[in-house]
Amino acid sequence: MTVPLPTAETRWRCTLCGNLTRFDVTRSSKVVEYVHLDLAGEAKVEEREVLSETIESVRCRWCNAVDQVELVDRPGAGS
Repeated sequence: MTVPLPTAETRWRCTLCGNLTRFDVTRSSKVVEYVHLDLAGEAKVEEREVLSETIESVRCRWCNAVDQVELVDRPGAGS
């Protein structure tokens, strides 16, 4: 089950315990990174472009429920 990302008008909510703030998110990403190595060989990512991203699961940190997350309206989103 894929979980949609929250938007400017929505946020996640655990359907079991009501948690709105703490989640563990497992996602798969395909990215292109520009990596700059200094002369000592230390790498630093200077640019990152996300080509695709999929949320595989969302786990509630409060009750440990997996994939029990729904999208709900943010307070004041309709104003």
